[in-house]
Amino acid sequence: MTVTPYDLTVRPITGRAELDLFRRLPYLNNGELAGDLDSGRRRPEWLWVALRGDRLLARLAWWSRPGASAPLLLDFLDLDDTAPRPERLEAGERLLRTALAATVAEGAPPPEYGRYVPSDWGEHPETAGPVRDRMTVLERTGARLFVERLRLEWRPGTPLPAPSGRLRFRPVHGRAELLSLMTSVLDGTLDAHGRADLTRMSAPAAAADHYEGELARLRSPRDWWRVATLPGGEPVGFVLPAHNGYNAVIAYIGVLPAHRGRGHVDDLLAEGTRVLAAQDVPRVRASTDVGNTPMAHAFRRAGYVDFQHEINMTWSGPPTPAPAREAT
Repeated sequence: MTVTPYDLTVRPITGRAELDLFRRLPYLNNGELAGDLDSGRRRPEWLWVALRGDRLLARLAWWSRPGASAPLLLDFLDLDDTAPRPERLEAGERLLRTALAATVAEGAPPPEYGRYVPSDWGEHPETAGPVRDRMTVLERTGARLFVERLRLEWRPGTPLPAPSGRLRFRPVHGRAELLSLMTSVLDGTLDAHGRADLTRMSAPAAAADHYEGELARLRSPRDWWRVATLPGGEPVGFVLPAHNGYNAVIAYIGVLPAHRGRGHVDDLLAEGTRVLAAQDVPRVRASTDVGNTPMAHAFRRAGYVDFQHEINMTWSGPPTPAPAREAT
């Protein structure tokens, strides 16, 4: 469809043949798009462009789990940063509104937005400007900043803390045990997504939703997962080393409330990292909220380094209506 005042054509790509068009704007995940289409994580109708003639002014894309019928995450939203700012913001907003109307069920909040950004993005005009422009486009439709997260990485050859000897590690004894442990660690959690879940559902329901929505779908071996116990067998916490289809990751780590503040997270994290390092992986990745200072410190003590941040924005309801000035 074509809209004014900038004579934009806003549409999804026609298929794989237009991937090169979509990839004209730079982003570190451009290289994953073809593989995501092959695996069913993306569909051509989830990749949208805003064109003025042959010039790509803006683009966006959704991601989901393989074979899903609806998108789970808006993870691409890019603007042509060489265009005048009013023009690129207008193009981005019109693209977003048009794509949302065509892709998200009427009356439903859109999927969360996630964007990888440099760790120091706010300190330099060349990175701060583009990040804030994209946030402005989202804010015009009603999205608000939900949380900023640290992305961390452990690299082979980095020393790991030696086992303290205080804990024993064993495999998880099935789904029921893990759900019970996940429910317990939600008590007092500092994780923004976990806290938000608890405003909408009970802790057992939140744990089950997380397990079925993410952990149960991981294809890496379940025997990598570990429960930490005291010498007498009492559980202290758990760590879930995994592979998410892109990288080896620490998918989840938690210490039970009664055992927090005693340094057990260091033993858990070191054990989970050892499990993955034994698979000869090129890196191990993890993430935590910028505001979750205790967990961030634990990762750094284990030799993880910050390599990126992630901006998460959410809508509390359907997109807000466009102002009257935007009527076409």
